[in-house]
Amino acid sequence: MPETKPTGRTNVKSTLILSTALCGVAFGAMAQEVNVVSWGGAYEVSQVEAYNKPFTAETGITVNMIAADNPATPLRAQVEAGNVTGDVFDVEVSDAIRLCDEGALVEIDPADLPSAPDGTAAVDDFVPGALQDCAVANIVWGTVISFNTTKFEGETPSTAADFFDTETFPGKRGLPKNPKRTLYLALIADGVPAAEVYDVLSTPEGVDRAFAKLDTIKADTVWWEAGAQPVQLLADGEVSMTTVYNGRAFDAMVAEKQPFEIIWDGQYLDMDMFVIPVDAPNPDAAMEYLKFATDTQRLADQAKYIAYGPARKSSNELVGLYQDGVTEMAPHMPTSPEALANAVTDDPEFWADHSAELTERFNSWLAAS
Repeated sequence: MPETKPTGRTNVKSTLILSTALCGVAFGAMAQEVNVVSWGGAYEVSQVEAYNKPFTAETGITVNMIAADNPATPLRAQVEAGNVTGDVFDVEVSDAIRLCDEGALVEIDPADLPSAPDGTAAVDDFVPGALQDCAVANIVWGTVISFNTTKFEGETPSTAADFFDTETFPGKRGLPKNPKRTLYLALIADGVPAAEVYDVLSTPEGVDRAFAKLDTIKADTVWWEAGAQPVQLLADGEVSMTTVYNGRAFDAMVAEKQPFEIIWDGQYLDMDMFVIPVDAPNPDAAMEYLKFATDTQRLADQAKYIAYGPARKSSNELVGLYQDGVTEMAPHMPTSPEALANAVTDDPEFWADHSAELTERFNSWLAAS
């Protein structure tokens, strides 16, 4: 997420300290702090409330929260420099797989993870793909289209194709400056069914088709790189439509009362995962944090604060109202029936094979006049 602009993204280090004498849990010689690197903003707030505060209350271990535009970047840099300062990093699936293959991460045995409340083993309780050799998923999230309702009179956009129709729906468009979350949308807008996107994108003709579609709005595009930016672009009126992480859009709409709407058509579905780097300064505390933060109750609790779906099946029935005590969270989840109707699910194997070449072409395309 999932990222900077002074736009509501919290780039703050949240330090939570309680005495171990109060919690009744003895952790012996274990380090009494853990450094967690995540994505900032509303997402960080949800983790602080759902994971960090109760973890500190139970263990007495301080949680130092550190924000990064993409936590995989400092993780890789720290490992390569031989100076690892983070203990737990929140990364995307493709980065988790790649870093694990490179030997940068600690392997995690699913048998060490907490079972569901009914005794179901973690390996059977997490959604498909949520457990990797070196990673455990916490959320399912989506990249979606959002628009500012004040920018349109009468008819409003409702499909991915509308995003590319600047004649019917005028205004600038916001897109992330990377191929992973742009090429798929171009193909969806050009009529490719979600289930066939990767088949098409695997061919030279399909790649050409995606870039040809992007050509149609290139002159009207504002490129964003940090997760807080698209929401701010909408709020400032710099764009009338943008792609955005669904949880960020939800927070703006519900918590900040912004006049935004979400278009679920062509959602890009992904997961975020917790990983622990080799040579983490506090490895035991890191593992305790990872296990605690990915249990059934904690993942359900996070949904009180942001509209990301829990990565455990047993958490879904515990998801209820937003922290305002009024808003039902289920319809806002990226895993709702409407959201999944034409969703593209991330394919980490595809990106492991094609990321370098598509990124090179994307950057060349950006640089071309």
